Amino acid sequence: MGNEEKDLSPEEIVQKEEDVVSELEDMESLQKALSEEKAKAEDYLANWQRAQADFINYKRRIEQERNETVNFANAMLILNLLPVLDDLERALENVSAKLAGLTWVDGIMLIYRKLQAILEGHGLTEIKAIGEPFDPNLHEAVLFGEGEGGKVIEELQKGYKLHDRVIRPSMVKVGKSKEEKEGSPEEGQ
Repeated sequence: MGNEEKDLSPEEIVQKEEDVVSELEDMESLQKALSEEKAKAEDYLANWQRAQADFINYKRRIEQERNETVNFANAMLILNLLPVLDDLERALENVSAKLAGLTWVDGIMLIYRKLQAILEGHGLTEIKAIGEPFDPNLHEAVLFGEGEGGKVIEELQKGYKLHDRVIRPSMVKVGKSKEEKEGSPEEGQ
């Protein structure tokens, strides 16, 4: 190599140096372009990962909404059937002892139980009220009476939940202790 450089003319040496400088500049520009492309690739990867996470969240949300729609699709129908269930219950409670043994009364009892079982099979549950502390999320206080303060003392209309969501609150009479009654002049309000 040393001999080759001695044989070169000064113009050739300058040309060779310019070629080396040019190659170095090309290498630097290629490295810069490579680092820019790496940065773009990392950015694209991050965006793709975000998009994938968003899509997974979207699928989860849609699945949850679909399940909710399925669970509560019959809510209006069930709400419309509740007065029928109430009427059957009231009718069966008021059957006299003389009529209690008749087969048609037993048939109505079976119909009532079947309707109740079907509704329960679709996720309907009764809200427990009597003796429970008054909960405005589950109970609707329509009367106050003498009894343990803050406790439900009488259920005027049953309340129901559909898959842990209240679709009809219980209408209840809430107990008021004597001290609370003296403070409030009106009973039943």
